[in-house]
Amino acid sequence: MAKIGNIEFGDFPLLLAPMEDVSDPPFRAVCKEHGADLMYTEFISSEGLIRDAIKSRKKLDIFDYERPIGIQIFGGDEEAMAMSARIVDATNPDLLDINFGCPVKKVVCKGAGAGVLKDINLMVRLTKAVVNATSLPVTVKTRLGWDDSTKNIEEVAERLQDVGIKALTVHGRTRVQMYKGDADWSLIAKVKENPRIRIPIFGNGDIDSPQKVLEYKNRYGVDGVMIGRAAIGYPWIFREIKHYLNTGELMQAPTIAERLDACRKHLYRSLEWKGQKLGILEMRPHYASYLKGLSHVKEFRTRLVMTENTNELEDIFNDIDIFYAQDLQAISC
Repeated sequence: MAKIGNIEFGDFPLLLAPMEDVSDPPFRAVCKEHGADLMYTEFISSEGLIRDAIKSRKKLDIFDYERPIGIQIFGGDEEAMAMSARIVDATNPDLLDINFGCPVKKVVCKGAGAGVLKDINLMVRLTKAVVNATSLPVTVKTRLGWDDSTKNIEEVAERLQDVGIKALTVHGRTRVQMYKGDADWSLIAKVKENPRIRIPIFGNGDIDSPQKVLEYKNRYGVDGVMIGRAAIGYPWIFREIKHYLNTGELMQAPTIAERLDACRKHLYRSLEWKGQKLGILEMRPHYASYLKGLSHVKEFRTRLVMTENTNELEDIFNDIDIFYAQDLQAISC
């Protein structure tokens, strides 16, 4: 059984990755409903928390139905990370995660996220500062290394465990790779096989089917997996994986009615949390994912992203219901 601090999970927990502009409370709610065991907030700038930036503070919003829930922070300054850890501590999440894996330029250029992979001693100091500043279990998400010549994840795992982290998630790519090529899980397996490692090791990268999860579980021996892009518009991936691990059988894909129901719930939680204008605007990128694979969907998708009125959105959903109720071959996949 995987355990982070005093938080106990099942035999093989499924984690929802912290994704910028995606892993907000509305998205997390639909993923939790469909089986995510542990979720994280979008990553939050330590500098933003200290400056009391509205956007950063808003990302601290968590709800009891999400638990266990972790808040993820990033930064490159020890004092700022420690101060932000104390702010996070006061919001009472279940754990605090440090992002040492985000590869985007605007983060890396500030010496944060995957930028810290260039200086392992700094990574250790930053982690120790956070561990010492909070009473929460601290976890870390990172990558194999900066590039092919610096894949030092085995050393990183040992050193971060030594300063007190309670779990480690490893994305099987370097920063230079960004999200290109295949994730290499062989080094994640080496971390897990290290007799010095006592904390749970979670694998991340290219998890997009129940079959792959079972294969990777058996081949690489990780304690669980973290799922990111595959859950966007498809929260059912969590329940499908669990069903396959338990039975060896694939579940039926969600019906069109189930897709629309999840999409509606996501939308209305967005409206509730963000307000009408922002809730409608930030929901638009999700429609294509929820409706992916449906035949003749372009017209409906265009209408969904053009309207600025909640009542009109509901009318469009009703039109979609009626249209596909008459088209039993609607899912083209």
